Amino acid sequence: MIGSGGQVGSELCRLLALDPRLPAIAGLTRSECDITDPARLRAVIRDQARPAKVQGGLTVVNTAAWTDVDGAETDEVGAYAVNATGPAHLAAACAEAGATLIHLSTDYVFDGLADKPYEVDDQTSPASAYGRTKLAGEQAVLALCPSSYVVRTAWVYGAVGKNFVKTMARLARERDTLTVVDDQRGSPTWSADLATGLIELILSGASFGLYHFTNAGDTTWHSFAQAIMEEIGEDPAKVLPTTTAAFPRPAPRPAFSVLSNRSWLDAGLTAPRPWRDALSAAFAAYPAELRG
Repeated sequence: MIGSGGQVGSELCRLLALDPRLPAIAGLTRSECDITDPARLRAVIRDQARPAKVQGGLTVVNTAAWTDVDGAETDEVGAYAVNATGPAHLAAACAEAGATLIHLSTDYVFDGLADKPYEVDDQTSPASAYGRTKLAGEQAVLALCPSSYVVRTAWVYGAVGKNFVKTMARLARERDTLTVVDDQRGSPTWSADLATGLIELILSGASFGLYHFTNAGDTTWHSFAQAIMEEIGEDPAKVLPTTTAAFPRPAPRPAFSVLSNRSWLDAGLTAPRPWRDALSAAFAAYPAELRG
């Protein structure tokens, strides 16, 4: 596990440790294994691959990423090193060791101009530096490691790290009203549900390639924020709608970033639950952590 300190990596490590079907895992943070250090990557994969051969082979999950979308606009070289060059080095090391690689990607590889959920084989056209670097990363993984999965996801939140759910819960305590954009649409995804799906993918024997996984259904950031208010006992009416144009950001955001889970379902994998049900489950599991 590369990037075990993040919101997806931490959940994955927790769930893997509880799953008797899987061997012991090694969760590595950035300080333990920097994805931009190819020599370190090769050494780690080589060392892990030796004992794993006895247990049927090594699977590496990469959740490490440059996630500062706006920061990538001013430092695309830095973002590229983490989101593209790093995964390329990792994919090469996995191929050399005969390991399977699961790599997380994003809805930002699309331009957000669609009017129906994106399929895995739809044309990519990232509108931001972050999206360009993530697209380059997934392309490198698929090209360099034949036994690889690339899983695109979106709007992820969890108990660890910074995310929209925590921010809204904190701001609700500090302000009488909140203003949130209502013209960007996507699918909120709980990191624990994504981690559960990745474990199923590891065990499934599904064909290698591209997949999409988000919680089912879609909403706007404004409606998502109102749902968060419901979970923390605040009045949803305190969340006021606004437009993307009213709050310009350095990096463009996709207006429509709903990903189709058809590839996931066609592989015989479990259908993700609705995003609203997942949000309630997340607050039940992590009531203090998600309140910011």
